[in-house]
Amino acid sequence: MNPGEQKNSHQDFLDDFNLQVHVAVIFGKDILKYVCNLCQQQFDYLERLPKDLLLYIISFLELEDIARLSQTSRKFKKACNSDDLWEDIVLRYCDTITPEMQALALDVGWKEIFFTNKLQLQKKIRRRQQRVKNPEDGPAEVHALST
Repeated sequence: MNPGEQKNSHQDFLDDFNLQVHVAVIFGKDILKYVCNLCQQQFDYLERLPKDLLLYIISFLELEDIARLSQTSRKFKKACNSDDLWEDIVLRYCDTITPEMQALALDVGWKEIFFTNKLQLQKKIRRRQQRVKNPEDGPAEVHALST
């Protein structure tokens, strides 16, 4: 054994509170929890997936299933609400993505773009274009046309 190295069985580790405290102090609570789960043969394969692969898998779920999955853990909530996921979904389901839509997505997020109907989307794009043209004017005023 090397200096400072200690070999224990999984059960010895689970029973040794002081050793667990040292692991938590050095590596953090999440690593301690992960190691304890490994010692109990509770493997969370989804937790170990790279983010890009996880988002790719989630992108094939139905919208209702994405909503349900987002409620299961902080990691899944973050993944299910990520702009990367919703950009992929928008690109897959929408026929045309204009540069104006992409610019708006940077402001409001791809999930918002996906759930906004076409008429509302056009209004938001127009408002954004007016703000970009006249940033010093503040919110654009709406003028009623007399007929």
